[in-house]
Amino acid sequence: MHDPDFDEEPYDPEAPQPPSKSQRKREATALQDLGEHLVKLTPAQLRRVPLPEDLLAAVRTARAIPQRGARKRQLQLIGKLMRRLDEWEADAIRAALATLLAPRHLS
Repeated sequence: MHDPDFDEEPYDPEAPQPPSKSQRKREATALQDLGEHLVKLTPAQLRRVPLPEDLLAAVRTARAIPQRGARKRQLQLIGKLMRRLDEWEADAIRAALATLLAPRHLS
């Protein structure tokens, strides 16, 4: 018996597939690592990175937390906030970090 409310789309091997769970986890870990780099920046460097206010506040809070467990939880929060960013926002942060952390060549 055919159910008209359930129309299955034909399989299309060329259609883009959603990312695998492993890929999503790699991306989340990369964003959390990016957040850890933000925490290590000096205040002057941090001002040069385009961050949304909530993420900037979380990074500043993490910098002030000396306890290892609390700091780890704060870094996880930063990772969560990073995952909420648009791709272009994350790319802008990566580009700013690359500029700040690039070795300076003296001429």
